[in-house]
Amino acid sequence: MLKKKCDRNVQKTLELADKMILLAHQGDEAREDSSCGVLYGTLLDTGYKLKQLALREKQAHISKGWWKKPAKTKSKLTRQ
Repeated sequence: MLKKKCDRNVQKTLELADKMILLAHQGDEAREDSSCGVLYGTLLDTGYKLKQLALREKQAHISKGWWKKPAKTKSKLTRQ
């Protein structure tokens, strides 16, 4: 998990965009009329645009040194 809340939100946005893109493809495959095509085409375009913006923001966070996962701590379990 990412340390900063702003990074986690960007990551969630990337995940949402991927879900939008997947749903648009699934919806387009199952559609039965052209109005559904408009809906899923819009969803697809929006998903790709959102993903592009979120990737740009992720790169900006990486450049600032913000995008870091917390260091893993070693287990303190001992054998007795």
